[in-house]
This record gives sequence, structure tokens and C-alpha cells, in this order.
Amino acid sequence: MTEQFAQGKGFLGWRMVSVAFFVDFIAVGFFFYSYGVFFKAIAVEFGDSRLGVAVGITLTQGVGAILAPILGRALDRYPLKLIMAIGALSMGTGFLLLGVSSSALQFYLILSIFVGFGAGAMGQLATSKLVSNWFVLKRGMALGIAATGISLSGVIMPNISAALITNYGWREGFLFYGAVTIILVVPLVLKFVISKPEEIGQLPDGETEITRLPAPKPPLKTREFLTDRNFWMLVMVIGLLFCIQSGTLIHMVPQLTDRGYTLYSASFVASCTAGFGILGKLTFGSLVDRWDVRHALWLGIGSQVLGQLIMLLFPGYTPFLIGACFFGFGMGGVVPMQGAVVGAAFGRASFGRVLGAMRPPMAVIHLAGVPFAGWIYDTTGEYTAAFTTFIVLYLFAAAAVMGISVNTKANRGLN
Repeated sequence: MTEQFAQGKGFLGWRMVSVAFFVDFIAVGFFFYSYGVFFKAIAVEFGDSRLGVAVGITLTQGVGAILAPILGRALDRYPLKLIMAIGALSMGTGFLLLGVSSSALQFYLILSIFVGFGAGAMGQLATSKLVSNWFVLKRGMALGIAATGISLSGVIMPNISAALITNYGWREGFLFYGAVTIILVVPLVLKFVISKPEEIGQLPDGETEITRLPAPKPPLKTREFLTDRNFWMLVMVIGLLFCIQSGTLIHMVPQLTDRGYTLYSASFVASCTAGFGILGKLTFGSLVDRWDVRHALWLGIGSQVLGQLIMLLFPGYTPFLIGACFFGFGMGGVVPMQGAVVGAAFGRASFGRVLGAMRPPMAVIHLAGVPFAGWIYDTTGEYTAAFTTFIVLYLFAAAAVMGISVNTKANRGLN
């Protein structure tokens, strides 16, 4: 009966990828890729410095990082649709409240409490867990496809945000985001999300025989993964990359408008960055299913460094655009590479706990990027020193990659 049910339904793993794609589009892209477009408008509204506005997104990500271990355990224990729906409701409510906030303090509190929790509960931690539950042998590609929702949002949303701010105002922009999140995401998650294929008599990757899949790993104890060198090497590498990427993306639009380009022109560069991120996610998602993960990470870092150097050293709009595309391509691969390595090294049963436990120590590194670049601008009146520092940090990240064990290749599929 179970096999007949599963065959009648067909393999639903790719439907879960589609759901993760859409949720990532909202959870990460709506806010993260659009915040740089809102940046100056918020600073003008509340009379705040760029460091102050940068602290807003840092607080949001910080709350998500603090809650990540708790959310990771919840995702391993409770139905994913429940956690994700609560997160979407919180994020949507936060966007609506941002639209009516009356002071910088209110704005930052709403970001921290509602948007920070919501993004953590419905965003990449949850969607990566969902996709990893449904895929083992093709996990890298599935994660890469799902994560393109983030980049596609980055292609679309900066221009929409620019239009909303120009024609209506930044408050109306957040009100629009809130309505879309509550009206579309909550019902979608509740209707379609299935935590794992075994719940409906299926197996990961659409396989029909358990013997064709690697034996699943049992859940790990906290002490087991905290003493694993790969855990801390990934924290270092991914934390540094997220730090640089956040600082670059959030300050990209302000940096271009400072040079005299229009908000629409600057938003186009942000969109192109995200567009090449789609190509990066698909490329690196496929690579980590068959390549030594260290080689994939070095390729991603090299592409980002090349892009940063072009943006830093060559004046003019066109070189900046070209550099942003190289940067976006390398940046796009980080999410699927992280998820694939965590899944391969620690197993499906522990995925949420491990990824959640990584977030707080990663956040210590990650969250410094955006306010650091804002502080450099407030101090020097330009971003040169900040982005020079970022290039040096890439070298540290590349060196740390050597500490990742070769036997954590995602293509070994041990989970």
C-alpha cells in the first residue's frame, strides 16, 4: 500500500525544491538584496549615519544567529511546515510594522525581533534542511537550484524596491513586502511542505530500493560534531565569505550612488550581481556532487577576488558592473557548497542541529562586515579601505579551506 501511494504521488522531491526556491526568494531576497536600496532613504528619515543603518541589518542577522541552534533542533524534531509558517508570519508582520515605525529605535527593534526571527525560522536553515531531507545523491544540485530563489530575488527586487521608493516611499515598500509574505508564503508552506520522503512512503532522490542508497547516519550528539575539525573549518571559511559578501552587497548601491549614478543604475548592478549568482549556484551545486569541495571553494573565492579587484581598481560604471558579475558568480556557490558539505559530513538526521550550531560562531565573523564598511565610510568618506581589507580576508578564507578534510566530498553521499 505504501509503495502504491508513493508511486501514485510520484517523486515529490523537486516540488520541495520549488517550495524552497520560492521561500528563499522571499525570506532572503526580499530583505537582504533590497536593504541596500532602502539604505539612504532610511538614513535620511531617521537622521542616522551609515554605520547606524548598517547596524540594523547586523541586528537582524545577529538575532537569527543567536536563535539558530534552537531553530536547528526544532527543525530536526518538529514538522518543517509548522516552523516555516510561523517564521513567514513573523517576517510578514515585521515588514508591516516597519512601514509604520516612527523612530530609529522602533525600526531596529522590529528588525531584530520580527524580521530576525522570521528569517531564521523560514529562511536558508529551514529550506536547506527540507531539500537535504529529500536528496542525498543529488543534494548539491538540488540545493543549488533551491538557492537560486535568493539570487532571482536579487535580480528582480532591487529594481522593484527602487521603483517603490521613488514613486511611493520606503514605508510603502515594506508594507508591500509584508502583505506579499503573509498572503502568499504562509498558505504555500502549510499546503505543500512535507518534512521528509519517508513520511509518505518514498525515499530520497526518488529511489525505490533502500539498498541503492548509502546507509543513513544516526543523529550525532552535540559533542561529536563540536569536536569535528570540519565543523570549525567550515565556520571559519563560510563566516569569512558571508562577512565579505554582506559588506559588499549592502554597500554596493550606496557606493555607486556616491559616484553620481542614479538609484536605478545602481540597482541594475545589484540585479546583475544576483543574476550571476544564479549561474554560480547551479554551477557550484553541480560541482560539489562530483568534485573535491576544496577545489570548488577555491574557485568560488578566486572569482570573488577577481571581481573585487576590478571594482576597486578600475573606475567607471562598466568595469564596476563587470567586477560585480564575477563577484556574484563566486558568491552564488557558497550556499549550496555549505549545505552539501554539512549534509555529507554530518548526515540528514543531524543537519538542522549542525547547521544551527554553526550560526552563532559564524555570526561573530559574518556580522562584522556590514557595520565595518559603514564605519570606514563615516570615518574616511569612501569605501576603499573597507574593500581592501575584504580582499585580505579572502586570503585567510582560502588558507582555511586547506583545513577541510578531503573525505568530506559531497559526492561521497554518506547520508
